[in-house]
Amino acid sequence: MLKRTLLLIVFLILSISLFSENDSLIFLENQTPFEGFAITGKDIPNDGGGGIEIEWSFPDSLDNFFLTVLRKDEAGNNSIVATDLLVSSKQVRDVSSEEDPSRVKDGTKYYYTGILSKKMVDEDFLNMLISKENGYSKNGIYIFNNDTFYVTAETDAIISKASWFNLSRIPVVISLILISFVFLYYLNLAKSGKELYIRKINGLDAVEEAVGRSTEMGKPIMYILGIGYVTDIPTIAGLTILSRVSKKVAEYETKILVPSYDPVVMTTAQEVVKEAFTEAGRPDLYNKNDIMYITQDQFGYAAGVDGMMMREKPGAVFLQGLFFAESLILAETGHSIGAIQISGTTETAQLPFFVAACDYTLIGEEMMAASVYLQKEPMMLGSIAAEDLLKVFIMVLIIVGFVLSIFAYGFNIGIFKNLFDLLARALQV
Repeated sequence: MLKRTLLLIVFLILSISLFSENDSLIFLENQTPFEGFAITGKDIPNDGGGGIEIEWSFPDSLDNFFLTVLRKDEAGNNSIVATDLLVSSKQVRDVSSEEDPSRVKDGTKYYYTGILSKKMVDEDFLNMLISKENGYSKNGIYIFNNDTFYVTAETDAIISKASWFNLSRIPVVISLILISFVFLYYLNLAKSGKELYIRKINGLDAVEEAVGRSTEMGKPIMYILGIGYVTDIPTIAGLTILSRVSKKVAEYETKILVPSYDPVVMTTAQEVVKEAFTEAGRPDLYNKNDIMYITQDQFGYAAGVDGMMMREKPGAVFLQGLFFAESLILAETGHSIGAIQISGTTETAQLPFFVAACDYTLIGEEMMAASVYLQKEPMMLGSIAAEDLLKVFIMVLIIVGFVLSIFAYGFNIGIFKNLFDLLARALQV
């Protein structure tokens, strides 16, 4: 019985020793991990703080190695930044985030070290290194469970801080100053009474013609704002033009119909038309029921408006706003009843349909300039003139860049490469 007990004890001791050998950690002193490998860190420039960039250089022989980056703060607390990165990735950032806002604190000293290995780092070994009792106090070669890990030397102390200015955005500041100068110059010209040129927009000049034609024929005007919402820029532009059209309608004592896709747009249109009739001195002609809600179903709306067109037979149809697949359905119906049609939208895919089926079409930004064109207000004309000059300048830059790129990379001429790179850096924002 005693012999059996002794044999059992010996067996247990041997088993424990075997298992403990599998978890043993061996450190080889005075061993340099790899020549040519160096890890460094720096504060991320032009940021709001809470970020450090860790970079490393390495010889080609380490291309297929893995790197785990550890961090130690000035209090001696160790933590993991990233595990099992391919050495070829060359850098990693240690930054605070919404999930961990105190990950990197500004003004605190941080030290970084790396663990190189031919295969992914052992989790037990990693936990052993970052534990406060052990810590990676020495760089060198560690052998754990017959796997070799190379722990690099710590970086110098790195401190994160917030930058006052983002120097990479200097071109934006310069552009803002130039744009502001151009706008102020033209606004001053407008204030001084100088007449500023704005090119003719036939579609807007035809407003009076369209309203007058409908009046002579004894037919109503139909104004369609599309299927946009009151927050959409094309819808806002359409409401601006509606104000001008409604004023003419009131002066000529004609009826205007505004079928609406959205209830909020309907309410806004009612106020726009009411105000226009009041300004024209004919508030008695305003009928709230002429601005009505149809439906928020796209093709249900198109069907409802088409039915109204066929019944009312308007002499003029305005399609001004945000349109999609229903654009040709509406425009074709208006054309079929012989109405004069003035359309406008910023949706480039729908413009060909309007051009084909309507008498006049406002293309893109012509809608946005409509209020200025119709009111001829000097201050607003100044802003349009400034925008046009800036567009010309941008077009010139595009042409110059295109020509330089041909000579630089098409004909491989060095001086043009330098000029193209200089222009690209100057315009980089």
